[in-house]
Amino acid sequence: MELKKLILPASLLVLLIILMVLFFGSQGKEKTPDVSSADLLEEERSGEEELDTKKIVLFFISEDDYLLHKEEREILNGSILENQIERLVKELISGSEEGLLSPFPPETKVRGIYITRDGIVYIDFSPEFQTAHPSGSSAEISSIFSIVNSIAYNFKSIKRVFILVNGTEQETLAGHIDLRRPFLPRYDLISD
Repeated sequence: MELKKLILPASLLVLLIILMVLFFGSQGKEKTPDVSSADLLEEERSGEEELDTKKIVLFFISEDDYLLHKEEREILNGSILENQIERLVKELISGSEEGLLSPFPPETKVRGIYITRDGIVYIDFSPEFQTAHPSGSSAEISSIFSIVNSIAYNFKSIKRVFILVNGTEQETLAGHIDLRRPFLPRYDLISD
């Protein structure tokens, strides 16, 4: 009689264990697509309608006076401001078409762009922006304000620019200018 009393609870326990293994075991084996956040961002961007272009003004450095000089370009226009700013920065990275100096080492990449409600854009650059950057305070000032002025000049809703490298705040870019705060544009650095 005691054996019969033990068989029923033991059977229920075994059944419960089997159900738990099936339930929890199937969750770990569920196929999820191998999609990185970069793929998702690219997918989002490709859905943006890009039929027209927009004229922008970029600011590049001159060897003659180390001031910023204007250079016009056209980029694809779209409804997502972060994408437009990324296109502008990529044009800066690609360099001048008029023989001016680029503010970026050519291997620099844009990792991400984020905009706050109060008009601060955070631009996250690859580590090459810092590791391959030429030394000197004038090179650092020119690089920073080439970016800041180009963005603020073309996108009036942007009030300040915060520069990140490899996803983190940096003390400086090349040892001179404090990067731990967002920058206002400095139009006094632009050549007339």
